[in-house]
Amino acid sequence: MKRALLKMLTLATVALGWAVSPAQAADSIRIGYIPVLGSSALFVIDGEGWAKQAGLDVQLVRFTSGPQAIQALVSGRIDGYVAGVLPLLQARAHGVDVKVVATASIEELSVIARGALAEGLKPDSEAGLTPDAVKDIFARFKQGQKRLPRLAAQPAGSVPDTLLRYWLQKQLGFAQVNTVASIVGVDIDAAQQAFLAGAVDGAVLREPALTVVKTRLPDARILASGHSMMPDQPGSVLAIVKPDAPEHKAWAGTLTSLFVRATTLLAQHPDDAVPFVQKALGGGMLNDSVMKTALEHSASRFVSDPARIVESVKQLQEFEVAEGLLRKAEPVEDLFDTGLWQQAKP
Repeated sequence: MKRALLKMLTLATVALGWAVSPAQAADSIRIGYIPVLGSSALFVIDGEGWAKQAGLDVQLVRFTSGPQAIQALVSGRIDGYVAGVLPLLQARAHGVDVKVVATASIEELSVIARGALAEGLKPDSEAGLTPDAVKDIFARFKQGQKRLPRLAAQPAGSVPDTLLRYWLQKQLGFAQVNTVASIVGVDIDAAQQAFLAGAVDGAVLREPALTVVKTRLPDARILASGHSMMPDQPGSVLAIVKPDAPEHKAWAGTLTSLFVRATTLLAQHPDDAVPFVQKALGGGMLNDSVMKTALEHSASRFVSDPARIVESVKQLQEFEVAEGLLRKAEPVEDLFDTGLWQQAKP
């Protein structure tokens, strides 16, 4: 009954203003994405067949890293993008007319700890840890282990690395990161493996990696939730190249509407999305129960309103400029187009 209603709503949306002509429907819409949980709205759209029902031929193009996706966007090889928001500011700085039309998720990244760094923490400790409590944890680790904790993130300049440094300096108040932790820059999969192997004491991870490591290491604990690292922490977004150009305007509204609908389903009925996300991300390595748990834990973070992250994007960009990671700040408001979301919002 629910799926029949969703189908009817999708078709009604098209009929009410986002109709696509047969000629337009024949053109493929290439959407690049990173294979993370934040891209789940795309997997729902694909799995449910909503795009086809709406007359769109959406082709999903998988990239293993943000820089790869940005290169494809700059070179015109993709029409849209579902991944991190910060690199889009630099794409605009290089003359690419790209706009964020919806968010996919917020507060994706968390810091997970193991061993001595997790000592004394309860499974639900992330809800009540104050900055002073976390600072005490770092101090006890240094005193007891006679070294700084090793924290895995992605390479310098990446969003996970920037957020980790932002959390340590701005949220916890450490003047110098290198006096409190040793940050190890590796790729996404390597961070998870390093944590599982005990090569690092903590890692910046997102779902479903968080659920995977907690399943395999029951003593692992969340040291900082996504919200603790940064309220309204910007995550994955839906961005469209030249959304106002005639050739893209014909489908931009429909795609945004479907994306918002899928994000709403993920937030309200995450269990319904399990088979679609499992097919896209599981790769035979994860079972349905792990994916179900990961989606349920993330349900409240599936948010589609792009206005929600404007301020946090500004803060992160200012931090990157101050750290010397960016030469100058770009106008953040120019990156966002909230009009399509306003027309598509539930």
